[in-house]
Amino acid sequence: MEDEIWRWLWTGLAVVMGIGEMFTAGFFLLPFAVGAAASAILAWVGANVLAQWLVFFGVSLVSLVYLRRFIDRQDEGEQPRIGANRWVGSTGIVTVDIDPIRGTGMVRIDQEEWRAGSSTDTPIAAGTVVTVTDVRGTRMVVVPTQERGN
Repeated sequence: MEDEIWRWLWTGLAVVMGIGEMFTAGFFLLPFAVGAAASAILAWVGANVLAQWLVFFGVSLVSLVYLRRFIDRQDEGEQPRIGANRWVGSTGIVTVDIDPIRGTGMVRIDQEEWRAGSSTDTPIAAGTVVTVTDVRGTRMVVVPTQERGN
């Protein structure tokens, strides 16, 4: 009876880990699913429980080392900017004068209007072309385009 339990335990673990991998990122559960599948095969052919556990740990470790290269490759290069940070480096036009003392101002980037502030103490007049240098909360931090190199 004990062998029957281990057969279904390893098979169930392999299925659950495999399905769980579909809902997680980064190949986290896949090595364990592969290890459990290998142990399930041993359980179904009648190997003892110690051998099943050793195979589970060994195959999981080998799978983790093998899949690590895919994880590292996935993280190479510049990561895409998401959310409001995607606007950093973009140019826009000031639609409402930016007054750094009062903290007022608006800028239009593509079809969107954002509250804007300046990274300098100098006001920026409406109609000036600016470059976004940072995003702080819901506010774009901009500088006039010709000052971008400073």
